[in-house]
Amino acid sequence: MGRSRHVWAAPGQAFRRLSVLLAAAALSGCGGGGTSVGDSGTAGDGGVVVPRFFPAPRLPEGESLAAERIELGRHLFYDKRLSGNGTQACGSCHHQDKAFTDGLPVAVGATGERHPRNAQALGNVVYNATLTWANPSLVTLEKQMETPLFGENPVEMGVNDRNRDEVLARIRGDARYPAMFAQVFPGGAEAIDWRNVIAAIASFQRSLIAGNSRYDRFLRGEAVLAPNEERGRLLFFGERAECFHCHGSFNFNDQVVHAASRVVETPFHNTGLYNIDGAGGFPEPNRGVFELTALPQDMGAFRAPSLRNVEVTGPYMHDGTIATLEDVLSFYAAGGRLITVGPHAGDGRTNPFKSDLIALIDLSPEEQADIVAFLKTLTDHEFLENPKHADPFLPWP
Repeated sequence: MGRSRHVWAAPGQAFRRLSVLLAAAALSGCGGGGTSVGDSGTAGDGGVVVPRFFPAPRLPEGESLAAERIELGRHLFYDKRLSGNGTQACGSCHHQDKAFTDGLPVAVGATGERHPRNAQALGNVVYNATLTWANPSLVTLEKQMETPLFGENPVEMGVNDRNRDEVLARIRGDARYPAMFAQVFPGGAEAIDWRNVIAAIASFQRSLIAGNSRYDRFLRGEAVLAPNEERGRLLFFGERAECFHCHGSFNFNDQVVHAASRVVETPFHNTGLYNIDGAGGFPEPNRGVFELTALPQDMGAFRAPSLRNVEVTGPYMHDGTIATLEDVLSFYAAGGRLITVGPHAGDGRTNPFKSDLIALIDLSPEEQADIVAFLKTLTDHEFLENPKHADPFLPWP
């Protein structure tokens, strides 16, 4: 898969040593058993604990990750009354047990319209430098949230100029919300407006930090990896499989921002998933960054997602067209995807815009299985089951 300067990790044991060095260097917010985060990313009495080896997140000016603000955002995130027709919440496409994905190839909006893309995971979204599959300009959760709330192509939450006042009236009419808003925002009942609704949900999303997988415990010397998982780890961070070039940060992606960031890089990659016209084409409307720039080199360029909790976030890729992790490994080992029949037929392995990081890799089926076994150690079961992230309108087991 070539070489890249977009790396945090070194192969093999060096990655573990690097992680320890980062923690020892006291990178802002990294500490012994984890530190709480308050306003503007500083350590304090906030409602979020940053795991060991994680840097403190970079927060927007005025953001407060106080527990009351996060709790308000949690209620709004799961409240179906926040959609135009009252049938869908943010949580309808982002299920906690699936690391806040939905298990579908593509998301489905409040009106039944299918989104062209797969619902992305929200774990550690506070560390994402950009926030969608292929839009370099969406860099804050507040701005990104306007798209699912108010977007019309496709319709997701279905809030528009005709119903937005009605939707807010539903929230104002709930007995619990006026007091919750007043506790977080000045203005009493007047505080229930779209700006504050979005701000509260964004705070809840920033609280969704996953960093206690078995791999994290391995780094802390609290767990061991099975032989096949260790072989997979060495392959993942080694120069044969080279997965770490796009997934080598503490968050296992290559677009990372945090409180100590100096230079933030935002690469997007064509992985050879399609080549429908023999000239590099991807099917509309899923043509990656090209949809915004119309530049040939941006055809099929998408963001590499975090691999944390990847075991539970299938199906995979931007359009959900690869069903299993085993199939994902086969796809990358082949250097792209060959589709022999149908409207999307073409040899993605020869896509002229394919990243030079994607090439044929000599990995046996056993080695691919070892990498899959390692990827499953990235599942943070505590995160998937934490009642602080759960739907407050449902009884907790």
